Amino acid sequence: MSAGRRLGRVWRRRGPLRTRLALSVTAAVALVAVGVCAAAYLVVRSALYEQLDLSLTQSARLAAQRNPGSAPGVLAGECRFLAAPACAEVVPADPADDPRPPGQLPVAPAARKVAQGTKAPYYTNITVAGHPARMLTTDYAKGRALQVALRADTVRDGIGEAARWLALTAAAGVLLAALLGYGVSRTGLAPVARLTATAERIAATRDARHRIELPPPGREDEITRLATSFNTMLDELEQSITAQRRLVADASHELRTPLTALRTNAELLARADRLTPEQRDRASTALGRQLREVTGLVGDLIELARDEEPRPLVEQVRLGALVEHCAQAARTHWPAVPFHVRVPAEPVVVPGVPARLSRLLGNLLDNAAKFSPAGLPVEVELTAGAPGRGPQLTVRDHGPGISPQDLPYVFDRFYRAGAARALPGSGLGLAMARQIARAHAADLTAEPAPGGGALFRLAF
Repeated sequence: MSAGRRLGRVWRRRGPLRTRLALSVTAAVALVAVGVCAAAYLVVRSALYEQLDLSLTQSARLAAQRNPGSAPGVLAGECRFLAAPACAEVVPADPADDPRPPGQLPVAPAARKVAQGTKAPYYTNITVAGHPARMLTTDYAKGRALQVALRADTVRDGIGEAARWLALTAAAGVLLAALLGYGVSRTGLAPVARLTATAERIAATRDARHRIELPPPGREDEITRLATSFNTMLDELEQSITAQRRLVADASHELRTPLTALRTNAELLARADRLTPEQRDRASTALGRQLREVTGLVGDLIELARDEEPRPLVEQVRLGALVEHCAQAARTHWPAVPFHVRVPAEPVVVPGVPARLSRLLGNLLDNAAKFSPAGLPVEVELTAGAPGRGPQLTVRDHGPGISPQDLPYVFDRFYRAGAARALPGSGLGLAMARQIARAHAADLTAEPAPGGGALFRLAF
């Protein structure tokens, strides 16, 4: 038995879902069909016997009226024939008073108790002359009981006929349940089959552009919601793969030029004996600069590959002091550009990683200084925010601004506007700034500044 139960559990876990669903539906409908047929059989059987018992009661009353106070013996004895009226016999309480010869109806000890008045009348099934019959034993007179019997062939035949038809009905119900179960499983699991086929096709072709066909609007259900969620996941996967491929292609393109220059300068320095001291110095200086560019570019790519900030490094950061520190570092890097900083007197604190927030602010300040003409300031303002809103930082330059066609792409990796192609940088600074902002639950946006220039807004 334990092995059978284990086999059943294994099948329930590993059997095909369609088969399990079809069998479950079949079992449920079959159970209902068999239960209804069984209940109908009991109702028909009870109704037929009730009708026969009613006839026996009427026959007993009629016999008692026609033969009041009769001595023990047979009152009517033709019930061995199917069309004959009920046979009736008077049974004494004392077996010594039984008539000779005895009647054709069997006398049970319970009939003596009815004659004694210690037992209520009752019905029983008997056999008379080899035929089924139904007998009523009831009180008749003091010390005597009356037994009345009728042939029950028609009742037995009717019950058998009802049983046969109900069995056929139950079998047809089970067969119909099996067909319905198969249809329900096939129809209900069709979206799941499409979802599985799509997943297998994606796994085989490694192409995330496939989608599951959805039903028309107004026919949504749980399976449709699952298919919609799967399609949404495929959209995200396709976008992720596309972004990954674009990142690799852009990184390869951006690295090709400095690596070629590195190789050229390295080959020149390998033949240093043929170069003049000035040429060696220029080649060495160019090699160092290109190494720093490649190192910075690779570092930026590694930073962009990080999805979230490490939780153990998060602490409460005072934004005002961090902005002042970053502005001072930017003044060192860009001595020709003045930086005007305004921070509130009260401390503004946000949770974050100080080094990462410093990198974000440094990228914004470097980007603003890069586009600002010499002598025109970069304006940095930190506000504590209105009640119910977080602090906000704005960085504004007075450069050429951002054209409408470039505005949607300023935070894309390696994107560089036409005006920025001649300036230093790899096009990763703003992309990294937005990623750091999102990791700190902040929103970084860009917009044209009133009066010219660009305005970057960081809202926590």
